[in-house]
Amino acid sequence: MTLSVTFASLAGLVSACSDSTEELGPPSVTARADDAAGGGPPPAQPAAHVPMVRSRPVKVAIPAIFIEAPVTPLGLDERGRLGAPPLSTPMRAGWHRTGPSPGENGTAVLVGHRDTLTGPAIFLNLKALRRGDTVKITRADHGAAVFTVDEVNTYTKDKFPDKRVYGPTGRAELRLITCGGRFDSKKGYEANVIVFAHLTDTPKQTARTRPPVSSGPAPSAG
Repeated sequence: MTLSVTFASLAGLVSACSDSTEELGPPSVTARADDAAGGGPPPAQPAAHVPMVRSRPVKVAIPAIFIEAPVTPLGLDERGRLGAPPLSTPMRAGWHRTGPSPGENGTAVLVGHRDTLTGPAIFLNLKALRRGDTVKITRADHGAAVFTVDEVNTYTKDKFPDKRVYGPTGRAELRLITCGGRFDSKKGYEANVIVFAHLTDTPKQTARTRPPVSSGPAPSAG
């Protein structure tokens, strides 16, 4: 199994989420289906939808917590950690662009700020999501990937479940990550809130059609 970063190397690299100005979300682990070496999801997992081809996400909608926002592609910093969207755009989510895209086989990762020094941010209420809530990702190919939430958990930085978050699953899954737990003015947030979800639908978007072009008045019959 080939991963962009070994699980052992992840220890201690989970973002500090300090004062909402540093990176948020742990470092990259690219977990695609071809890494899974024949391992499918365990029987206890609900059935997932057939995965989609790769296409970057452009918008995320989470009706249960009134989110509809654009998505920005994110890379890794010099320390190998996934950054957060710029603080100048706190209501944007960020997609881990070197990992799977939402709907593609593997684990897609979206991150967002909980708040900033000036007020709330996109994932302020992420912890309020419940099993069965849905997350819809609109993609650049005009398709959509709908995920159903399986669980929402909060993990302190020293107990971040790297394999559960980034490991191969044998199906299309989604993780939403933000800061959580108590806030310390010197160290920042102590934990991460993580939403685990799996692909359940790929509805077709309504095609945009052009109005008919008029060719001028119809000729007179007589």
